[in-house]
Amino acid sequence: MKTKLWIYGLLFFSVSALGAPKTSKHAPPLLGDVAPSFTAKSTNGTISFPKDFGTSWKILFSHPRDFTPVCSSEIIQLATMQEDFENMGVKIAVISTDSLSQHLMWKKALEEINYKDRPRVTINFPLIADENYSVSLQYGMIHKKYDKGMDVRGVFIINPENKICAIYFYPTQIGRNMDEIKRTVQALQVASRNCVLPANWKPGEDVMVPHFPLSQKELEAKPQLINEYYNYGPFMWFRKVN
Repeated sequence: MKTKLWIYGLLFFSVSALGAPKTSKHAPPLLGDVAPSFTAKSTNGTISFPKDFGTSWKILFSHPRDFTPVCSSEIIQLATMQEDFENMGVKIAVISTDSLSQHLMWKKALEEINYKDRPRVTINFPLIADENYSVSLQYGMIHKKYDKGMDVRGVFIINPENKICAIYFYPTQIGRNMDEIKRTVQALQVASRNCVLPANWKPGEDVMVPHFPLSQKELEAKPQLINEYYNYGPFMWFRKVN
């Protein structure tokens, strides 16, 4: 009797294991980590990321499925802003978990839409095929408990040294704010010049410095330098930009 129970238990465990959702072996990369590299097919040919994008800033977008309404609006909006990103020295790559043939059909369909009565767009950035979820796993975008692509809704902003500087994850119901992603890149580029930025900062506004900006010797030698700075309380010092 005990032997039969043990066999039944083993069979139940084996069937359950086979039918269980796959778990991710990869956690999302952290800020400051080198962006995981991969090679995959795309609408622009075979892509080696981030190598093929050189020393540019890079944005890696991900989508769970082609032809979905929210993702379609995002791709069109992103294509509308291609020139803005190019002028900032930013290159874009988009990953979706469908096949390359599906990507090509989606791209063609999107380029035929007059979204919000705007001119039709030409999508210049690659749509990368990730139908086996290998890239999504590398970037930690698959939920540990569910073998589904619904969590593949990430944005990774990567600097010229290929280090990850910002990460966003969005639910499937909410479209991403491309203006905020653009602002984040602009902020990162400005902050790389030895400053920090306050809440709601916009390009062209004054920046913050992480500590009192001048030494006593500098103030004594050039007291006019203090006119370049102002503060709110003892721990929020700003530097004038204009």
